[in-house]
Amino acid sequence: MRYLYLALIILISAVVFTFKFQNLDLVTVSFLTASLTIPVSLLVILVYVLGMLTGGFVVGLLRTLVRRATRAPGPQPGGTDRA
Repeated sequence: MRYLYLALIILISAVVFTFKFQNLDLVTVSFLTASLTIPVSLLVILVYVLGMLTGGFVVGLLRTLVRRATRAPGPQPGGTDRA
C-alpha cells in the first residue's frame, strides 16, 4: 500500500509540474489600485487554494448551524428545574 501512495504522489506531482511549465505566460491581476503580474499557473493554483479555504469554512459553518438546529433543547441557562 505504501508503494501505491508513493506512485500516486509521483503521478500527481508530475501532472502539477507539467501544468506549471506549460502555463508560463504572464497575466496582470488588478484590484482597486494594486496590480500584480504573475504566471497563469501560479494564479490558478492560488485561486484553487483560496477556494479550498473558503469552501472549507462554509462547510464547517453549515455543519455547525445544522448541528445546533437539530440538537434537542436542554435546560435553559439560569433557569431552575423545581417541581
